[in-house]
Amino acid sequence: QVQVEESGGGSVQAGGSLRLSCLISGYTYCMGWFRQAPGKEREGVSSIHVNGPTYYADSVKGRFTISRDSAKNTVYLQMNNLKAEDSAMYYCAAGRWSGRSCVDFRYWGQGTQVTVSS
Repeated sequence: QVQVEESGGGSVQAGGSLRLSCLISGYTYCMGWFRQAPGKEREGVSSIHVNGPTYYADSVKGRFTISRDSAKNTVYLQMNNLKAEDSAMYYCAAGRWSGRSCVDFRYWGQGTQVTVSS
């Protein structure tokens, strides 16, 4: 059983930065960050495979960076130049590699809130 725990959310002004952390208790090939704002569907933000391949949603490309420290069993999401539309609950999840992308995210954390004021 993989357990996932996020941290690092908070409130910042537009243009600011935050770094989210995700601690994983077990081994997983893929980790992903998702977000859900009130009244909106959950969307994929970024994912990373243990060997490096990454994915970014178009809305965060160039502003967010995902990284993985396998020694610490931790995945990070560095978020720069934050915008009001980035405000959401951010979730970390563990998934598997399909051979082409990270999929089937079965293990989820409780989420961490990110609020960006304009």
